[in-house]
Parts: sequence; C-alpha cells; structure tokens
Amino acid sequence: MTASDAATRATLSIGEVLTQLRADFPDITISKIRFLETEGLVSPDRTPSGYRKFSPSDVSRLRYVLAQQRDHYLPLRVIKDQLDAIDRGLVPAGPGGLPRVPHLAIADNAPTAEHFQPVAATLRLSRDELLNATGLTVDQLDELEQFGMIAAKSGGHYDDDALAVGQVVADLARYGLEGRHLRAFRTAADREIGLFSQVVGPLARQKGPEAKARAEEAVRELAALSVRLHAALVQIGLRDVSGGSS
Repeated sequence: MTASDAATRATLSIGEVLTQLRADFPDITISKIRFLETEGLVSPDRTPSGYRKFSPSDVSRLRYVLAQQRDHYLPLRVIKDQLDAIDRGLVPAGPGGLPRVPHLAIADNAPTAEHFQPVAATLRLSRDELLNATGLTVDQLDELEQFGMIAAKSGGHYDDDALAVGQVVADLARYGLEGRHLRAFRTAADREIGLFSQVVGPLARQKGPEAKARAEEAVRELAALSVRLHAALVQIGLRDVSGGSS
C-alpha cells in the first residue's frame, strides 16, 4: 500500500463519521456535522471532487464538541475558545476562567537521556501568556531576546522552549541574576552544540533505517552527559565558595 493509499484509508467520509459518533451521540445527524463545520469547529479536508475527508483528529474534535454540549451545555462560542486553547497546547479554561499554561516538570536530579526525548514543541503562547506563565517582566524578556536566549517563532508566538528557559531565568532572577549575567550560558551552549555536532553529524548522514535513531540517541545521551558534567563542576565550585568539605 502506497503512502497515498494509507492516507486515504486513514480518513473517513461524513457518513462513516456519523456511524462512529452515533453510538455515543444518538441525535447526531449529517446536517449537525455540516453545521459544526460551517461554525469553524472542525475543518475536514476535501477530495478534488469536493467530498469531505475526516481525519481521526477531526473525529476527536467532533466528539469533544458534542460532549461539551451534552454534558456541560456550553455554547459553541465557548467550545471554540476551548479548542483554540487546546490547539495552542494550553489547558482549556473552566467556567469563567482563562486558558492556562501547563506546568513543565523540570527534573531536580541529574538528568538522564530519557529527559531529552526529541519531542516537537506544541505550545503556542502569546507574549502576555509567556510573561504570566514565567513571571518574567517585560524588560527581562526583552533582554533575553536581545541575548538570543528566547526567540519568538515566525508566527510571533512562543513555544515550549521559551517557556522552559523563561521559568529557569525567572527563578535565577530571585537571586539577583539578570539576563546580562546569563549570556555565558548561551555562549557555552553554542560551543557545546558545535562540539557535539561533530559527533552527531556523521551519524545523521549515514544511510539506512536505523541511522536517524542512532543520531537521536546520541543527541539525548550527549545532552544528558553535558548537563551532568556542568552540574558537577558548578556544585564542586560552589562547595568551595561556601566553605563546605567533600
């Protein structure tokens, strides 16, 4: 089966979607599905001849909309706002609330390769949302952007990486450290990236189905080892400063 055939079979017609949904939502009709599409709650692709092609994600969105209407009596305007929040990686708002940024768990112990899984960024935060989620001030964020530690994406939004950096910098700021003090971290990271690229590059250029997996595993392992070495050196140095003994 070709990739095109697989993609075609992964989609459903509007009649097939109706059959899937009817078990949980007996009152659903084709007209209701079309209405939800008109209202922008779901946007299925179309075949060249104009027939709708619903993906598994489209069906999940329809289930969410129908469940919110049935269980919580929410108007479509509110549900649409919730879907927008989900699309941007946020936690949908509760009654009368605002969408919130999910908490990023940052390991307190020495990280291992498992902490560096190559997961694509999913958050799409506005500037105000990033400021609220991290506790950074406008001036602090401006400074971090100036030093290349945080950067907005092409669409003007901020992602998981910006949130992670912002949270750590905000915590460091409680000790009086500012963005200008942290420029060395950016410089050191760039040097490590250049060094490790010399190791990973040849692996990534190898042919074969396992080459990419080997390169990704090397990236995870090198990232973990780098952070562990950095943490060990800083701990040793601060122990000497604080007068502690080994």
